[in-house]
Amino acid sequence: MAAVEEESPLQEIESLCMRCGENGITRLLLTRIPHFREVVLMAFECPHCHERNNEVQFAGQLQPQGCCHTLTVLKGDTKVLSRQVVKSDSATVQIPELEFEVPPEAQRGTLSTVEGVLLRAAEEIGALQEERKKVDPSKAEALDNFLVKLRSCAAGESTFTFIISDPAGNSFIENPHAPAPDPLLSVKFYDRSKEEQEALGFLVDSGGEESQIDRTSEEKHKYIPAGTQKLPHGTVGASLAHRAIAQGTSEDVAATLFKYSAPEEVMTFPSTCSSCAARCETRMYAINIPYFKEMIVMASICDMCGYRNSELKPGGSIPAKGKKVSVKIFSAKDLCRDVIKSDTSTVSIPEVELDLAPGTLGGLVTTVEGLIQQILERLKGMNEFVLGDSADTEGKERWKDFQLKMEKLLRVEQPWTLILEDPLANSFIAPITDTFEDDSQLHIEEFERTWQQNEDLGLNDMDTSSADVAYDK
Repeated sequence: MAAVEEESPLQEIESLCMRCGENGITRLLLTRIPHFREVVLMAFECPHCHERNNEVQFAGQLQPQGCCHTLTVLKGDTKVLSRQVVKSDSATVQIPELEFEVPPEAQRGTLSTVEGVLLRAAEEIGALQEERKKVDPSKAEALDNFLVKLRSCAAGESTFTFIISDPAGNSFIENPHAPAPDPLLSVKFYDRSKEEQEALGFLVDSGGEESQIDRTSEEKHKYIPAGTQKLPHGTVGASLAHRAIAQGTSEDVAATLFKYSAPEEVMTFPSTCSSCAARCETRMYAINIPYFKEMIVMASICDMCGYRNSELKPGGSIPAKGKKVSVKIFSAKDLCRDVIKSDTSTVSIPEVELDLAPGTLGGLVTTVEGLIQQILERLKGMNEFVLGDSADTEGKERWKDFQLKMEKLLRVEQPWTLILEDPLANSFIAPITDTFEDDSQLHIEEFERTWQQNEDLGLNDMDTSSADVAYDK
């Protein structure tokens, strides 16, 4: 486990034992895990029946989006089974091959390993097998067969998929290859549905109908094998293609974009806070960035909970081709170039073997220097186990070496290359000259999107025939 720093003294309270009904003792300790979050460690002990258990609860704020970690465990690979797992009290664990699911109510707030989660689930299922055999022998026999398969997965005797989905965004699976991508582990972020907001304790406005493109919690976390997804026409492309979240305050976004032109008109309309569901106002304006395209800037502030959000949406139609923008960094002056990175863009720096998948940072309006700093902060947050006292020496050294390389990039000790590859052509790096043609360090290439890229963006299922008929008329 990562090293913890004590935040408050240990507290003891009396609580009821769920096993014997007598009073037991619960000990609470508020701690902070470096590079992770504030947590509350809870340990219960009953002096009468000697029942003992522990739990981890998150004391900090919820994350802006939910997260879904998918880990492929190969047969005979025992190292993958030893990866540490943080499961919050709102997370669900799934193993599609066994049609098995650990609901949020089970194993609440645990810090374990993949093997530990499976063995604990098998232990809890088998605890009442003797009673089941007396009441329902057929059901008990089916569970015995299932437990054999589950323990086989825990022992690494079969290949399976380990999925942990958390609408609160506080669950985690260790990546031993950090900061490099893990071929066995994929992480996706998603917006919480109204049902998930309500389950997390937020006020949800039940007056209006849900949008047709909102997926239910069951659909969102359901495992669907690759190549078998079937979605209605037009339900994916419109929502994914024009979505770029700017991770900064509205003042930061405005200060950057106002370098190009000021908005002609700022429109204000009522909206709902995505954090607490209270009524708030959203301001929107369109701005034209030279050599790029028209962009729509939206900013909202909630007076009830203080939540602030800025969104940068591309204007116009979806381009026919993607764009690859690369710039060669030679001096500190190049670090001040403005950068617009959409959430569909990948970030690559060949000199440090860095390759970030889409969605890792979301959408950003920043500079080259700010982008590098946010990459470091994001990777620290996603790979906190590499920095803890339980990490192996090889992992610590690999992370230190990567951090030193990133710091050298900020000092520009040697030339390096920043590459943004966006299949929707919504990313941009500003030139340091008056025109793109005069900037020899900046290169832009167009490329044809692959079928898989169109599938990920929902463009293969997009049906515009009805709109085409209207335009033809």
